Amino acid sequence: MNTTFQTGLDYAKKLDSKDELHQYREDFFIQPGEIYMDGNSLGMASKAAVASIEKMIERWKKEGVQAWNDLYIYGEKISALMAPLVNATPQEVTITGSTTSDIHSALTTFYHPTEERYKILVDDLNFPTDRYAVDSIVELKGYSIEEAVKVVRSPDGEFIDEDAVIEAMEADVAVILLPTVLYRSAQIIDMKRLTEEAHKRGIIIGFDLCHAIGAIEIDFKEIQPDFAVWCTYKYLNGGLGSTAGLYINKKHFDKKPGLAGWFGNRNDTQFQLKHHFEPQPDASGWQIGSPAIFSMAGLEGSLQIFNQLGMKKIRENSLNKTAYLMYLIDQELADYGYSYGNSTDDRVRGGHVCLQHEEAYRIAAALRNNGVIPDFREPNVIRLAPIALYTSYEEINLVVQTLKKIVAEKIYEDYSNTRSSVV
Repeated sequence: MNTTFQTGLDYAKKLDSKDELHQYREDFFIQPGEIYMDGNSLGMASKAAVASIEKMIERWKKEGVQAWNDLYIYGEKISALMAPLVNATPQEVTITGSTTSDIHSALTTFYHPTEERYKILVDDLNFPTDRYAVDSIVELKGYSIEEAVKVVRSPDGEFIDEDAVIEAMEADVAVILLPTVLYRSAQIIDMKRLTEEAHKRGIIIGFDLCHAIGAIEIDFKEIQPDFAVWCTYKYLNGGLGSTAGLYINKKHFDKKPGLAGWFGNRNDTQFQLKHHFEPQPDASGWQIGSPAIFSMAGLEGSLQIFNQLGMKKIRENSLNKTAYLMYLIDQELADYGYSYGNSTDDRVRGGHVCLQHEEAYRIAAALRNNGVIPDFREPNVIRLAPIALYTSYEEINLVVQTLKKIVAEKIYEDYSNTRSSVV
C-alpha cells in the first residue's frame, strides 16, 4: 500500500492532474453536487452503455421480430467482450440469468452426491444468496442443510482463513463455492491456491466474482477453476439488474447442463424446436431461457472501456485510490472513531474500502443528505468505492472532510438508527 500521500485538497487536485484515467469521467453521467461512492453495489451509467441500450430500443421499434435473426446469438458477442476480464476463452463464458440462477445452474451440473462425497463446502461470510442457493440444492437432493453443508467459520468475523478452508477439504466434500472478494471486508482470496488444493483431492470448485470482476485482475487460464459466476452491474456498469456471467471450464463441456432450456440448445438445431435437448458444446449450453436483450445491451457499451484499457491499468489505478482513501482515514478520521476493515496489503484488497464506525448507519444516512452516496452493511460498515474510471482524488478528499464534519458536529444525531434504506 502506498503511504507516501499528503493531506490537503491541493494535493488531491495534483493527483488528478497526473491521473491518466481521469479523462474517462467524461464518459459517465456524473451528477452535479453528488459524489458517487457506491460503484461496488451499482456502477454509474456510462454514455456508451446508454447508447447501446438506446440502439437496441431502436432496433425493436424498427425491426420487430426480425431483430432476432442475429440477436439470438447476441450473448456470444457479449461473452467475447467479457472473456478477457477473466482471461478465459469466449467459449468458456456465457451471459445469462442472474448470479443466483447461475449458481443453481452450476451446482445442479456439478453436485452429484454419493455416499462418500455429499457435502458442499462454503464459508460463513459470503453474500447470503450463495448460501441460499447451496442450501436449497442440498435439500433438493434429499439432504438436510446440517448434514450436507459444510461451513468454514471465520476466526474474526471479517476474513476467511484459507488454511482452515484447505483443512476442511476432506473426503466427504463434493463441491466448494467461495467468494473471490468478500463483500464486507474486501478480502481477496487466493483462488489459484485453493483450486489446486481442491483438485488434488478430486473436489469441484467454483467462485463468486461479484465483487471482483472489473475491480481486480483475474486469470482463469492460470487458475483453472471448474466454474464461476458474477453479476455485471457493479464494477462493470451494465445497468440495474443487467444479465449475469457464468464461466464453465472447457474441460467440462462434455457434461450436460443441470438446468436445461431452449436457449442452451445447439444453435444449428435450436429453431427446429425438437423435444430432445441438444446442448451447445460450450458454456452457452448453460443458457436457459430467451436472453433479456435490453439487460445485456448496456454491457456492449460498458465493456468497450475495459477492453480498451485492460484490467492491469484499471487495477493499478483502483489500488492507488483505495490506498489514498485509507491514508486519509488514518490521518484525518481516526480521532473521530473511524477505522477500516481492509487489509493494507495490495495483494488481498479488493476495490472498495470498508469504513467502520459505531454510528455507521446514521453516518451513512447523513452522507446521502450531504451529497455523498455510500452503502451500509451490518453491523457497522460504510462501504466506499473509489472507482478507477470515474472517481477523482478530489472527490475522495471531499468525502473524508464530509465524514469528519458529520461526527465533529454530531450531524448523525439528526438521523434515526432504524434500518429502512436499501443501501
